[in-house]
Amino acid sequence: MAKTEIGLDENIAAVVAYLIMPLSSIVLLVMEKNNNFVKFHAMQATIVGIILFVAMTISSMLVFVLIGLLLMPIVGLVGLVLWLLLMFKAYKGEMYKLPVIGDIAEKQIKK
Repeated sequence: MAKTEIGLDENIAAVVAYLIMPLSSIVLLVMEKNNNFVKFHAMQATIVGIILFVAMTISSMLVFVLIGLLLMPIVGLVGLVLWLLLMFKAYKGEMYKLPVIGDIAEKQIKK
């Protein structure tokens, strides 16, 4: 594994991108200039973090409606599973792309 500008192995830095997303991923996007593996995972984590935040916010707004009560735990569980999967894939050194989001992240880091 290659080292990053912040001194971590690239797979560890990619995991850190998902750790406190989107905060940690935004910090890595600013700090990491050269490592495309880390930049890709940081961009993907930023997009996923924002989408999950919006989904949880909408679910919590619907809390007084029956569907909101059912939707919130499902969104939370999906978010948890996705978070763990992405960290595992990053740790293994895989450039795992989520459908749509991964393509967006890849285009952004090539700019």
